[in-house]
Amino acid sequence: MVNHMKLNLRVLSVQNKLILKFIKLFLITLIFFVGVANAAEQPPLTHKLTAIKNPVKAPELELKDMDEETVNLKDYKGKTVVVNFWATWCPPCRREMGSLERLHQATKDKNVEVLAVDIGEDEDSVFAFLGELDPSPEFKILLNEDGSLMQSWSVRGLPTTFIINPKGEIVYRAVGGREFDHPEIIKAVTDLNQG
Repeated sequence: MVNHMKLNLRVLSVQNKLILKFIKLFLITLIFFVGVANAAEQPPLTHKLTAIKNPVKAPELELKDMDEETVNLKDYKGKTVVVNFWATWCPPCRREMGSLERLHQATKDKNVEVLAVDIGEDEDSVFAFLGELDPSPEFKILLNEDGSLMQSWSVRGLPTTFIINPKGEIVYRAVGGREFDHPEIIKAVTDLNQG
């Protein structure tokens, strides 16, 4: 009788594990399809930049990158710099990340730097997200865990991107997701080195 009860408990245990595996598989599938449907419902990314009529000097920016090396915006004077404020939890930020990498690849030999400033997250969260991207970005990813730069840069929402000319002045702003590899944006960015 005792052996029979032990056998029944083992059978129940195996059945419960199978049921849990099935539930997990179902939930993963559901999350995938909800994510695909949600992405399809999002508006398309735009390729428009807002020109700043009276360019202003870019605020200070000095942060650690993913390799724990300090990156200072002042060190890029003489180059055009694209500064993108983003977070892993922000859907348009996630959507535009690939186009930022393509912009970087298209302009890295044209005196242009791309800096992506993650707001309010730790290195592990950012690292996990970057591991999902193919290809992984080659431009600098900077960490602003306390979100302090949002105030000094007047960032009111994510993503927000600033284009800085070689003199260190903000000349374009983009609030919301963009297709940074669009020919119009690439031309606007590279033309700043001509002036």
